[in-house]
Amino acid sequence: MPMTFRQLGRAGARVSPLCLGTMTFGEADANSFMHQVGCDEATSFEIMDRALDAGINFFDSADVYGQDGLSERVVGRYFARSGRRDEVVLATKFRFRMERGTNGSGAARLRVMRACDDSLRRLGTDRIDLYQIHLQDLDVPEDELLRALDDLVRAGKVHYIGCSNYTAWRLMESLWTSDRLGLERFVTMQMQYSMVVRDLEREHVPIAQRFGVGILPWSPLAAGFLSGKYDEHAPPAPGTRLERWKERMGLYGTESGWRTLAAVKAVAAELGSTPAAVSLAWLMGKPGVTSVIFGARTMAQLEANLAATALVLPAEALAKLEAASALAAGYPYDFIARIQGRWG
Repeated sequence: MPMTFRQLGRAGARVSPLCLGTMTFGEADANSFMHQVGCDEATSFEIMDRALDAGINFFDSADVYGQDGLSERVVGRYFARSGRRDEVVLATKFRFRMERGTNGSGAARLRVMRACDDSLRRLGTDRIDLYQIHLQDLDVPEDELLRALDDLVRAGKVHYIGCSNYTAWRLMESLWTSDRLGLERFVTMQMQYSMVVRDLEREHVPIAQRFGVGILPWSPLAAGFLSGKYDEHAPPAPGTRLERWKERMGLYGTESGWRTLAAVKAVAAELGSTPAAVSLAWLMGKPGVTSVIFGARTMAQLEANLAATALVLPAEALAKLEAASALAAGYPYDFIARIQGRWG
């Protein structure tokens, strides 16, 4: 089935409905949070080649992935070897610590300008298509950040800007600041979103729909919880992410989480598909979503995720998934919904 491309938020660029996340590219050492959860460079190259051949034209990285910019360096070496840079809408992120010293992290202007140049060098490219702040910085005024990003766009180093892990109030402040000062505005927000983490639907999804900010969900399979390989009555298998990241297993392995996973498995069985494909297809159909970021450490994982682009969820399946994973609205959303039938 031919790939159907979507607008990058309200921007003119068009991207595939699945985005290849590159966090697991490269073998990080024991000092990195990505130690023993990545793949070697040769496998990374194979995954990027196959993704592009399948129509995935959107890659996402970050300076902090791996260690010392490992993910960006792997992607940069892939472009140098393959010559396929112009086929990719390339996204990366900045914010977390990459250097020693007081200004080695954060979103101050002097940090943003240096971080961009560092990422460009590692990626071996002259421009970043989507440059994103990885987490809002409560210590830096939003107008300082936006002015720096606006200057990067005007300098031709960046095409579009986006945010990640922003509260709704800060996102609205940012959009208002851009409008008031005539600065570049965020065209996307990269946020955690899955069938077991639906908090965005209270505030962020209405903002996305009203103001044309495309949602880029990260962790769409909830660190693999929705892949179907976990069982309510058995501990996670050794070596899996949720066996190592026990606090996340505690977040997802709740009564509602297991109920949601059971519904995902049932729908997958009915459609002759997989839990991963069902979970990704559900997200791709949600309001405001531009492209769903997925990771792959093996070619088999890549192929399993690509299957989601050809999967159409029938109305009955969608109803089953919505009922199992429904978000508890809370106040004042439930009050509004009782009066108007919806909260946003």
